Amino acid sequence: MENFIVAKEYENYRLDQFLTIKLGDLTRARIKNLINDGFVKLNNKSSKPSQELKENDEISVEIPLPQEIEAKPEEIPLDIVYEDDDLIVINKPAGMVTHPGAGNYKGTLVNALLAHCKNLSGIGGKIRPGIVHRLDKETSGLMVVAKNDFTHLSLSMQLKDRTLVKKYHALAHGIIKEDEGTIDLPIGRSLRDRKKMAVFKIPNPKSQIPNKFQIQNTKYKTRSAITHFRVLQRYDDKTLLDIKLETGR
Repeated sequence: MENFIVAKEYENYRLDQFLTIKLGDLTRARIKNLINDGFVKLNNKSSKPSQELKENDEISVEIPLPQEIEAKPEEIPLDIVYEDDDLIVINKPAGMVTHPGAGNYKGTLVNALLAHCKNLSGIGGKIRPGIVHRLDKETSGLMVVAKNDFTHLSLSMQLKDRTLVKKYHALAHGIIKEDEGTIDLPIGRSLRDRKKMAVFKIPNPKSQIPNKFQIQNTKYKTRSAITHFRVLQRYDDKTLLDIKLETGR
């Protein structure tokens, strides 16, 4: 249960807007569903997402536990690059989800792995067996999957220590003038679409007047994201890049 008392600075904010700020890990759509389903009380009464707030309003939020999902084996073809007794390397195609989750209960990489492998590391739990790292649905690339807990822990430590290198080729819109460089900007949930992540520009630390980012950054969580790039080829309106991830974001 989360409880909030509305400060004066949030007066006239919508209820869903206020909770999107305070509950940074939840999307605005998820928050609207919680309000509509009666899990949010405004002054001990049910309300609606668009309700405007007043100073000293009391808000309570109950976040129900997610329903347990159990991945089941499915005979889905896998592009296996390497396999031994400890691990398996898969070339995940674009369009495939890594593991089951809300809205994706079948057809994932985990479903395919469970049909192919007799055993997978149990550290990731029932819906992420053997999964050490993940790729977004529309991203293709190599994924290393652990078959036992020792390998899982070892690979996780390599990722944490950054001794395991992750590199990609990406086709970017526009012409990048620099031959190589580093992007070092924080990433957080988009202020416009809570389902998406966005890059936040670093504010001028010498500025005496808080800009929009500085105000928003006190309300939204951001994490460091460092990416190194090198130009491989330039085309008419696109640039082919060799990308090395330092943080994995």
